Amino acid sequence: MNGFEIVPGTDPIALFRDWMTEAEAREMNDPNAVALATASRDGMPSVRMVLVKRVDELGFAFYSNAESQKGVELAENPQAAMCFHWKSLRRQVRASGRVAELTAEDADEYFHSRTRLSQLGAVASEQSRVLESRESLEARVRELGSEFPGEIPRPDYWKGYVLRPERIEFWQDGAGRLHDRFRFIRIADTWRMDRLFP
Repeated sequence: MNGFEIVPGTDPIALFRDWMTEAEAREMNDPNAVALATASRDGMPSVRMVLVKRVDELGFAFYSNAESQKGVELAENPQAAMCFHWKSLRRQVRASGRVAELTAEDADEYFHSRTRLSQLGAVASEQSRVLESRESLEARVRELGSEFPGEIPRPDYWKGYVLRPERIEFWQDGAGRLHDRFRFIRIADTWRMDRLFP
């Protein structure tokens, strides 16, 4: 029975990047897709898929409408959890911690890197609110396209967020349910690693 080992002293962010590189080579669609769980002020949880656009020393960066359900919940309760699942690799990574807003400059840069239609869609969408019809959404996109024939300004409510992980867990599938699990806990500027029972 061969298991999976992580060497003590490993940087979990560097390890995550290695796993992401493998996922990008093997996963058919959106290897950067992650289930993001947030909770309201009173603790009611909700979860949805988002795309993580960058992973660096700050943490896991994603972008969203701050007036959406996730944006409102993050304003009320700036703690969240993520779970990446790469079925083809039989791996998953869980991360949890506090979420902070990225700078307006960062949000501008990413917003303007998107396709024109994606930018128009972001501006047209009153995310998480009731929509009268698909036709009304498409009409709004056309109106905005006429209103902004050149650059589309990023709305103030469209923001970048970063989850700064306080815990990261790596899970590798094993035969007979003998999975390998390694948990990293942030302690000041270092990480403590523990192997967990599957």
